[in-house]
Amino acid sequence: MHNRMITATAVLALTAGMAMAEKSEITVWGWGVAASSLMATVEGFNALNPDITVNVEQMGYSQVKSRVLAACAAGGTGLPDVFQFQNVEMELITAQFPDCAADLAELGFGDDDAAKFPEFKMTALDTGDKIHGMPWDTGPVMMFYRRDFYENAGVDAASIVTWDDFIEAGKKVQAANDGVVMTNDNLNGGAEWFRMIANEQGCGYFTLDGESISINQPGCVAALDVLKTVVDEGLLTAGDFGERLQNSAAGAVATQMNGAWFEGSLRTNVPEDHAGKWGMYLMPTVAEGGPRAANVGGSLLAISNTSDNKEAAYKYIDYTLGTNEGQITMLREYGLVPSLLSALDDPYVAEPRDFWGGQTVWLDVLATLDDIVPAVGTPFFGDADQVMQATQIAYINGEFSTAQEALDDAARQISFNTGLPIAE
Repeated sequence: MHNRMITATAVLALTAGMAMAEKSEITVWGWGVAASSLMATVEGFNALNPDITVNVEQMGYSQVKSRVLAACAAGGTGLPDVFQFQNVEMELITAQFPDCAADLAELGFGDDDAAKFPEFKMTALDTGDKIHGMPWDTGPVMMFYRRDFYENAGVDAASIVTWDDFIEAGKKVQAANDGVVMTNDNLNGGAEWFRMIANEQGCGYFTLDGESISINQPGCVAALDVLKTVVDEGLLTAGDFGERLQNSAAGAVATQMNGAWFEGSLRTNVPEDHAGKWGMYLMPTVAEGGPRAANVGGSLLAISNTSDNKEAAYKYIDYTLGTNEGQITMLREYGLVPSLLSALDDPYVAEPRDFWGGQTVWLDVLATLDDIVPAVGTPFFGDADQVMQATQIAYINGEFSTAQEALDDAARQISFNTGLPIAE
């Protein structure tokens, strides 16, 4: 993705005799549609703060991550005033570079502010002595599906409650729609499907205290078994993020499981005649009556500790992330799902969406927030994720006889790489 900068300012009309407000300027780093959504909030922000110029620099995800980590390693030299980072990876910064991000508590973020966000979003940001960032979007997991493909197969999405239901439905959908595969996953370059189902089942790479490895616990074992079964039944083909969007646009896939932030990416990348053909339903569970909520992805905004404009930067993130106006602007324009709990009560959330066949999708999405189990990334998330990517492929290819055996091996590898013990 080519870098580009968009500067949004508002012109303040000053009457005679009024003193001009002191001007300040801040720079923000973000990626993809997330950066685009930040640009969308600047007009509303400048209506309240016309003296602050906001420059949003849009890059690729990897570029933002590498540049932030390199700047933190250099003592903060080269950082913008505000930067985006993934929640699950923020502990890379808080553990290795604890002084890189400003303490938002010193800028006005208090306990009342923290209570405005779900607990699972604050887990990686509140280290007890500092608040290292403000929660941005969330990634409540949803199933994005083609209504017409399901209807051709006589499948009612509301009847899909368990993963066994999903598998049976997938067989029917593929039989009734020539050339259509039930779903995609980034098998060769990520472990998102595994992590989503594991989170649903209350399991993650690490225990909640971040002190030990839990990847071989029962919820994770169940998740890996589901993934292998879906692949073995011929219902899942590999595809990275771009390929999944291309497959969706081409009408080659019936279902995509992803965080609800995928809504904006999907809606803005498929042909116009897809409007009304898509819907959403809750992710299936392992056993009937089990949980049907998880999170994948989701970011935060942090302020550089070396910024000369911390107060202006805080005003911007407080408006963008801490008000319904800011959060609903990003939801409306680009499908960025609010972390701010009060956004549930905004009238926009309850409106039926034409693209989604008149479904009130945001009510369905946001209603799952309280059911999502917190998960921690720890500074070792990247190490664990690489091990898991290789492990899932090995298990799918028959190199392990059971999911338990595969994940016991993964746990041993992660323990060797990180020095952390394996949870009992």
